[in-house]
Amino acid sequence: MGNFYADNEDLRWYIEKGLPWGPMVRVTEYDDRAPDRAATLEEALSGYRDLLDAIGSFSAEQIAPLAAAFDQEAMKIVDGEVVIPPAMASVFEQMRDLGLFGLCVPRELGGLNAPLLLYMASIELIGRADVSVVAHYGFHGGIAMALLLYSVLEGSTTFDEAKGEIASCRFDEAIREIVSGAAWGSMDITESDAGSDMGALRTTATCDEHGNWTVTGTKIFITSGHGKHHVVIARTEPIKDANDPMSGLKGLSLFLVPAFEGVEGSRVRTHSTLDAIEHKLGHNGSATIAISFENAPAQLLGERGQGFQQMLLLMNNARVGVGFESLGLCEAARRLAVDYAAVRRSMGKTIDHHEMIADYLDEMATDCQAIRALAFHGAYHEEMSQKLRLKAKFFPPATESERDALLKEQKRHAKKSRRATPLLKYFASEKAVEMSRRALQIHGGYGYSKEYGAEKLLRDALVMPIYEGTSQIQALMAMKDALIDAIKKPQDFVRRSAAARWKSVSGNPLERRVARLQALQYGAQQHLMARIAGRKVGELRHLPFTSWSSALQDWDPKRDFGPAMLHAERLIQLMTDVQVAEVLLDQAEQHAERVDLLERWLDRAEPRSRALHDAITTTGDGLLARLAAKRAAAETDAAAK
Repeated sequence: MGNFYADNEDLRWYIEKGLPWGPMVRVTEYDDRAPDRAATLEEALSGYRDLLDAIGSFSAEQIAPLAAAFDQEAMKIVDGEVVIPPAMASVFEQMRDLGLFGLCVPRELGGLNAPLLLYMASIELIGRADVSVVAHYGFHGGIAMALLLYSVLEGSTTFDEAKGEIASCRFDEAIREIVSGAAWGSMDITESDAGSDMGALRTTATCDEHGNWTVTGTKIFITSGHGKHHVVIARTEPIKDANDPMSGLKGLSLFLVPAFEGVEGSRVRTHSTLDAIEHKLGHNGSATIAISFENAPAQLLGERGQGFQQMLLLMNNARVGVGFESLGLCEAARRLAVDYAAVRRSMGKTIDHHEMIADYLDEMATDCQAIRALAFHGAYHEEMSQKLRLKAKFFPPATESERDALLKEQKRHAKKSRRATPLLKYFASEKAVEMSRRALQIHGGYGYSKEYGAEKLLRDALVMPIYEGTSQIQALMAMKDALIDAIKKPQDFVRRSAAARWKSVSGNPLERRVARLQALQYGAQQHLMARIAGRKVGELRHLPFTSWSSALQDWDPKRDFGPAMLHAERLIQLMTDVQVAEVLLDQAEQHAERVDLLERWLDRAEPRSRALHDAITTTGDGLLARLAAKRAAAETDAAAK
């Protein structure tokens, strides 16, 4: 009897002792107000372990054996609706019976009120079995929680403090439908020629004289877009002038649009049409839809013009989710490679005893653990940030000093989450491709056949660096955050850089190694800032760094950040090496058994980071010069016309 939770010692370590569960459980249980909460922290953790054990068994025994069937049974549209193959339908009926669709939803809305961390762990377990299943699974409880969060933030959720529970919620009916398994939702963002460029969206929303909204437009690449509850981003302000903020991201709003009335089995589609189902390289068990809305009745979420910021709330959690999904696929690829290498004989021994293959397998094991460390780090701080934000709204402390302390703690978690999220999405999704490709290579000719499943893992992995924000978008986000923060707070940057240099020669051996990585990162960032400053206001390297801020008040990242944009992907790789090392060092300082993992990570990260630093600080001038010449020529041609 297989169990993907019981057989994963590293995952179980986080549940048993690797995370500070006390603050998480308290804030999840409404600051210990919930009437049906566990009596003790240990009782709560025992319940969490039981849930993950059940999900681990379900994933290994009920989902994994059907993965090949999900890949082969093509989804299709018949009479305007997606036909779900029986095997997939059966799996989701079992998920409903296990209560997974309401895993994190409050009990008073029909859910289990588990921390989002458990949901993320379940994504790894299910993703290890089949990523198509986990992609669809994410749009059940995920959309339910998004609707609850939007209702809370706009003030349409009320709380009964005496009973310690939610008294009313604007989207109560939709949330309960999702939790019961009667419906699910989707996140409708992408349009033709408007993927990463959100400002180019053409779907529109209009409001009549009675305050009723309708949405019209077409969305593409919508995962599970054949569901009922669509969270749609649309333009509410007309495009006038390219320089008008309302013609860009500030002119977008977010809506809840029901694609049909009724529930599965008794639906009547209204104002929406399923135009196509994508035929993809992988993820064949997950329906990817093109859908059109024509004057579809819609409910505005929050305030007009807040669509982009509200969408980011969904995207942040979705990107963390993709990190765990990619981790599940990495774990599947690693174990497939390990099992095959242990029985495949060559030159008198199994190939796992050949040095090169042993090195491959060791790196895959280290990377899986590194991804998991970064994933739980990011997920913990994102969840604490959001829940402390809600605590400040519903259960504010009595004194001003306590309220200030709460908000300071919330901001600390938010800052850590913002740093970790793009690194996790980038690192995990790129490693999913790398590890599945390596598993196929270790299988040799058998890997290229369908018999062992290695080629399916590679096909499934290739979308990970694309959806929910490409790897390149993550790199640009991480780069801009890091450099803009340093430019705005130069003294803090200098202080951190100096501290890293000091620790690199004065700390214990592990601290010194981590600090040397940090020094490489800061050195690369300072080099890029010098290049940006040099392009903007002339050569500033003869000036103290702390004086740059006043000289750089008027700059445009799209225009001035050329050197940093060129090296953004190298920088995010370097930043990831550092962030993982910091997380693992913190673990090693508290738990001696984690020292070996940190040492294995550093052995690989150190030479890689030195090479990245070297590339960032010594290459790219020629390409930038050629690009500048092309732009100048284009501007000259345009002026001549």
